[in-house]
Amino acid sequence: MGFLIVTNFKLQISGVDLKIAMIQSPQVLFFAFVAFVATSSYKGIVRHTGFKDILSVLRANVLLAFMLGLFSWLVSKASPESVHIINAPTVIIHFLLNTMALIFLRILYKNLYDYYVVGTRYTKRAMIYGAGDSGVITYKALKNDERSRISIFGYLDDKKSKTGKKINGVTVYDPKKVDARFLEKHHINEIIISIQNIRPSRLREIVDSFTDSPVTLKIVPAVNKWLNGDLNPQQIKAVKIEDLLGRKPIKLDNPEIREEIRDKVVLVTGAAGSIGSEISRQLMGYPYKKLILVDQAESPLYDLQQTTQGLCKGECEFVMGDVRDPNRVDTIFRIFRPQIVFHAAAYKHVPLMEDNPYEAVHTNVKGTKIVADKAAEYEVEKFVMVSTDKAVNPTNVMGATKRLAELYVTYLNKRVNTNFIVTRFGNVLGSNGSVIPIFKRQIEEGGPLTVTHPDITRFFMTIPEACQLVLEAGVMGKGGEVFVFDMGESVKIIDLAKKIIRLSGMRYPQDIDIKITGLRPGEKIFEELLADGESTMKTHHEKIMIATVCNDDSDEFNEKIQELIKENHNPNQREKNLLLVTKIKELVPEYVSQNSIYTSIDEQKNNV
Repeated sequence: MGFLIVTNFKLQISGVDLKIAMIQSPQVLFFAFVAFVATSSYKGIVRHTGFKDILSVLRANVLLAFMLGLFSWLVSKASPESVHIINAPTVIIHFLLNTMALIFLRILYKNLYDYYVVGTRYTKRAMIYGAGDSGVITYKALKNDERSRISIFGYLDDKKSKTGKKINGVTVYDPKKVDARFLEKHHINEIIISIQNIRPSRLREIVDSFTDSPVTLKIVPAVNKWLNGDLNPQQIKAVKIEDLLGRKPIKLDNPEIREEIRDKVVLVTGAAGSIGSEISRQLMGYPYKKLILVDQAESPLYDLQQTTQGLCKGECEFVMGDVRDPNRVDTIFRIFRPQIVFHAAAYKHVPLMEDNPYEAVHTNVKGTKIVADKAAEYEVEKFVMVSTDKAVNPTNVMGATKRLAELYVTYLNKRVNTNFIVTRFGNVLGSNGSVIPIFKRQIEEGGPLTVTHPDITRFFMTIPEACQLVLEAGVMGKGGEVFVFDMGESVKIIDLAKKIIRLSGMRYPQDIDIKITGLRPGEKIFEELLADGESTMKTHHEKIMIATVCNDDSDEFNEKIQELIKENHNPNQREKNLLLVTKIKELVPEYVSQNSIYTSIDEQKNNV
């Protein structure tokens, strides 16, 4: 082709030019072979051709042109009339044509492969929300991953400078013009949100904008979570309700906690539960001397052991034991001699404890008393108790027993050297038996989602954040404090249910309905973090406050606790429960039952 262009396409088939071209072809092929081997451009996988592959082809052709020119120059010096001399215009034209042809063929093959081979693997169509750098990287990651089954239809971006343009041949659309009809028309299954450092409020806006659209919403993780600096499509996950909370990321490696834990023996009760297991995992990142993880639930404790094998930086002991067994608790304290105790063992489910007050008392009150007494006896430095907002103005047995546990450890704090600290917070997202897993299960079963009251609200916090604040409070506590966590704004459960339906790619009420079932025994419409007459004092941590709590420090209080936890052998279960709850109400005067069989006790008290 170079000869044709140089001779203005006057090359004669039978002429000398054809003979010269045939003589020079082997040397061109030889130098081409050397150039492409030297630059390794042949190693690129053609169907994954990218900019670096194009540069490799360009380097190979530059080297080829240089070698042809150098060879021709050397030959011309030795024999000016040699037929092996290729003139400069021919070399340049050959370079340009060869480069364009090779690049064109690679791109052509790549597109044919994508259309006819890769195209058949797609089972979903998606749009990427965000046409910035993150969005483009997301597109390339999905495009190049052979395991991906997602075809990208287009981008969504509210910047007018981008809408209507194309990136990698994919159109950028205005989000305001993409409605449910548009998504259904183009068979869009997913919206992938790829905006780095997105504000939770902005994320909520995007999620809400697709309320009536039957699409699944997914989100690309932050850059610092990408594997080795590259986005793996498997990291693109469905938007979770936690992503919409609006809380700042927590700092998991606090130097003050590090120094508090350093070279200490730390014991966690209820270590296999939702809160206890996360406290345990976070503690594993600190320089403890030994970590003692205690729980009476065999399978969950075994699961914790198996899932944390790579996390333990020091010695971890997984110990079976029941906090209600004084002999077992004494053995654990005597053998391991803990210096810091995090007490998370408790029964927490309101309806179950309403029906089983004996179990609530013997775990939440007696169990706490046994562990606290042993902590004092073995001169533990700090004892941090995990409490709940249901202990505030309690309306159920569970909350009242947790309030009694609070009262007992603060009572004990003034009589021994051990520093007893209480941490009080609301619901945690995703904990065992909490509303989120229940809603997800109900969605899997086809619905409806059950909400007890249309106006019911709750405070929510993520499990990692709650446990981090427990550790923070444990560090700053000097003994006797009841720390209250900033839970943010309370959330209506019915709104939460609607958002979970939306995040599941379904619509309310078309696909999944919500059923109001009525308040359960002992359940409040709204929770509180402070009791009547309580106020708070600020600490140096913006999310942790100290509640000014009125406690009963008398010896009579201790005697009443002893009386409460004594065995009652009354064969009549109803009478036994009523008597037990009556004693609880005497110790916690603000405990007023709601929607429960125990309201009769309050009525009798009011009639006296």
